[in-house]
Amino acid sequence: MSREETAQLTPPVNESRDHIQGPQKIPVILLEYGDYECPYCGQAYSIIKNVQNILGNSLRFVFRNFPITQSHPHAQHAAEAAECAGAQNKFWDMHDILYEHQQALDDKHLEKYAEVLELDKYRFKNDMSNHVYAGRVREDFLSGVRSGVNGTPCFYINGLRYDNSWDFETLVETLKSHIKKRA
Repeated sequence: MSREETAQLTPPVNESRDHIQGPQKIPVILLEYGDYECPYCGQAYSIIKNVQNILGNSLRFVFRNFPITQSHPHAQHAAEAAECAGAQNKFWDMHDILYEHQQALDDKHLEKYAEVLELDKYRFKNDMSNHVYAGRVREDFLSGVRSGVNGTPCFYINGLRYDNSWDFETLVETLKSHIKKRA
């Protein structure tokens, strides 16, 4: 069995559950398992933004949480904050703020970001203190484990793990190749 056959995304992208950017009927989906405190994910964040700008409506991007708490003590709470924001229709806004402020992910800063996004402050604090979205983060993490994720960032293109370089040029060319095949 080849490496690609063993590295399939489990479960597949789900329209009602996953955080997705891009039009629904796009043939190429790039999914990332990421950790908000991971410096490599921080590098990947700006690369993905540039890839999205270049490919526009030819690409769908999906993000799933994979906090590596042994190395990143704020990653779990940051992921929960993103999910709290998502419950108020601001997932991507919080996602961006967290990556743009990776060095400030303690609870005080998470509350500040919620204020900046004009989230319901009481609801956000309550959800965070009661870990309302910890289960959701755990589901993402376990799906990553089942999918063969062993570090972050970890990418999947159309359900298969992408193990090549994720530098801007290589990633764009790979995605363009997938888009061309599906056109």
